[in-house]
Amino acid sequence: MDDRSLEAMEAELSGWRNPAARLRQAIEKDEFALYCQPMLGLGAKGGYPMAEVLVRMREEERALLPPGEFLPVLEHYRMMGQLDRWVVRNALKRLAAGSRIARFTVNVSAESLTDADFPRFVGAELSLNRVAPERLLFEIDESDALARPEAAAAFAAAYRALGGGVLVDGFGRRAVSFSLIRDIGVDFVKVDGSITRKILASEVARTKMNAILKMSAALGFSLVAECVEEQDVLARLKALGVGYAQGFGIYLPHPIDEIAAP
Repeated sequence: MDDRSLEAMEAELSGWRNPAARLRQAIEKDEFALYCQPMLGLGAKGGYPMAEVLVRMREEERALLPPGEFLPVLEHYRMMGQLDRWVVRNALKRLAAGSRIARFTVNVSAESLTDADFPRFVGAELSLNRVAPERLLFEIDESDALARPEAAAAFAAAYRALGGGVLVDGFGRRAVSFSLIRDIGVDFVKVDGSITRKILASEVARTKMNAILKMSAALGFSLVAECVEEQDVLARLKALGVGYAQGFGIYLPHPIDEIAAP
């Protein structure tokens, strides 16, 4: 992000004079809200076995702010780690209180990937809330894993040691490279929307998807297709043997309690 775009974004945030202080206050006073977007199982069991946890920010004058309006500012001030911990803490509280969704996936920022204490924090929160580690899956963005392969592998190993799982998000956004998947040892791969959206019309997209499917069988990870918006695409993914699908054509994001509360 360049300085001008950051300044513009800060100016949009309801005229905050001190964005860092305002965001710190929002974290400390629970002024964020959890949403989630379920993932559809495409196998025989069907249903919604997983949901990605998303975050919104409460702002009095503008109701809920979408993540694109505050996450880049948090990244600039190196406060993503604080938000990650808030999300983990509150997602686990939801699971501990009961949830119709068996497993949540939570995005982990580049800042938390490089924080050696983050897996210990997660372990302590799992124990405190008496939630089994396999019910919380961490999503690592492909770009972060490529930029910090050692940190991504170390985080994945630490969380697997606790009994949890890891997903690489946005896979195939660039060239399809399986060395990253092999090195990290992931449980799930989320196929990027640039492939999913074009699966019916593009030979390149079909070739990429077929390669990913073959490698998933060889390495033993499951596939989630993201950005699924059309029923024809969903039918093709199911025919190919993709395990899960997520997108606006399947389920829109909703407040987490509306979807997960028993």
